[in-house]
Amino acid sequence: MRIGLLTEGGYPYVSGDARLWCDRLVHGLAQHEFDVYALSRSEHQEDDGWIPLPPNVRRVRTAPLWMAEDDEVVLGRRARRRFTECFGELAAVLCGVPEGRSGGARSLSEGASASEADRFANALYGLAELARDEGGLAGALRSEAAVRTLERACRAPGAHRAAREARVPDLLAVAAHLERALRPLSLDWYEHDGLGAVDLCHAASGGTAVLPGLLARHFTGVPLMVTEYGVRLRTHYLTTPDAPPAVRSLLAAFQGRLAAEAYGRAEVVTAGNTHTRRWQERCGADREKLRTVYPGMDARPFAEVGDSPDCAAPDTLVWVGRVEPAKDLVSLLHAFAEVRKRQPKTRLRIVGAPAGPEGAAYLGHCRTLAAQLFPDEAAGPHAAGDNPVSFEEIGGSDLPVAADAYASGAVTVLSSVVEGFPVGLAEAMLCGRATVSTDVGAVVEVIGGTGLVVPPRNPRALAEACVALLRDPERRARLGAAARARALELFTVEQNIEAFHGIYLEIVSRAPVRRVVLDGAGEPLPFSVPAEAHVPVRWSAASPRLAARGGPGWAAGRPVRATTPVPAPEGAR
Repeated sequence: MRIGLLTEGGYPYVSGDARLWCDRLVHGLAQHEFDVYALSRSEHQEDDGWIPLPPNVRRVRTAPLWMAEDDEVVLGRRARRRFTECFGELAAVLCGVPEGRSGGARSLSEGASASEADRFANALYGLAELARDEGGLAGALRSEAAVRTLERACRAPGAHRAAREARVPDLLAVAAHLERALRPLSLDWYEHDGLGAVDLCHAASGGTAVLPGLLARHFTGVPLMVTEYGVRLRTHYLTTPDAPPAVRSLLAAFQGRLAAEAYGRAEVVTAGNTHTRRWQERCGADREKLRTVYPGMDARPFAEVGDSPDCAAPDTLVWVGRVEPAKDLVSLLHAFAEVRKRQPKTRLRIVGAPAGPEGAAYLGHCRTLAAQLFPDEAAGPHAAGDNPVSFEEIGGSDLPVAADAYASGAVTVLSSVVEGFPVGLAEAMLCGRATVSTDVGAVVEVIGGTGLVVPPRNPRALAEACVALLRDPERRARLGAAARARALELFTVEQNIEAFHGIYLEIVSRAPVRRVVLDGAGEPLPFSVPAEAHVPVRWSAASPRLAARGGPGWAAGRPVRATTPVPAPEGAR
């Protein structure tokens, strides 16, 4: 089988999202071939290079999202009119403008009443076809005409209030975002020697990464599969709280419409947890298409710690993760102050590196707060003090690997106010550690009754749960053993790879063979494709030929005509 793996800001780059699970998937399915189509997010990411790729990665094609490449395409009068109609209809849907009032909807709807989903799809694929005909739309999407078209949609009768109140800076911000998100329209990835030659497109995330898969399906009929460990619409709401209402509303509409289109066209949609699955259903995913596939984690680095549950310091709490405001270390520090009142010997190890400039500033704030809450304790006036809270990073002499961090404490704490799939929590479970967590994201689903869960932003409840486990070593041991058993059953690389492999076979077995055999009259010949053509394996070591209408490498060649049987000599009858 030949898989087209679609990524945005991740694999095969050294840094980025979804890098680890994609790498494990490709290595785990060595019997299949992968073509990687990657969208990079920054120059720094490209400069860092790629991780080592296994031999079954046959091709890697990349395109930047951080830099607007000039395709030097000058649209003619008719092409400009098509662009205005399609882009105007797309903007009208985002603004909530009823059909027929955007100025560009009539040609797309062909006089019939269409749903907003159909209008969005017609506009999107209309832009894609225009980009294919003209050689790209990069210049058009960045043009003043695009901004004016967006402005007309915002001012059209029936547009929702947030769109009507959009100012010029808001329009420029939305137009810039749409231009960036729609850059895959101008790529040359969709021909029969590109994505048209794969058996299946697998988008490793939602958002822009899905767009090449949608276009490959539109142009060549390649089946699409979408995997999400976090829904982009939810991420948009969480990361743009201070954006102007018009920008926030229009971009949310775009993310929602793109997600609904991807879910509707995909054969299967997988979620990394039930929390993500509920968001997918909210965005329009059909329940019959949904599968839950938990992230696959390598359990081997944590095996030694898991086999030695008594190696931890009994009076130490450990927090492991990326330092950023969403982790709410401030509440953790206040909770630890309560813990120290009841258990004076307890220590807290905060292990993690800051996530960007915001994380570095937050780490500095937490260090200051820890110094204020816990003045250094010294045995005498001339002795050096020792703060019960330590801030460390993995990779030093004390904590060379992540397993050492979890091994150093009896209880692992998670204090987040926002969380998707809590990777650190699953790692602690693989180490056989009892956990105290806040009820956010997929935490309850991951824990499954093997740890204590408290409300977020509640230092007192967090402190009481920590004290309860610190005072009861037998309970800690029972919870830790149960947590490790659950993690080994649900969250390992092996179960992740097996699940995706089964889904691949399911999709390809249902996908039609895109090769047609014609009879003498030019009509399709029934039963011309043997049943074994549907089996997703390679039948020879030779390089696959390209199917005339795109498709699997084993369904290759142009349409062929059936030969007329030669009559046997009369004497041989």
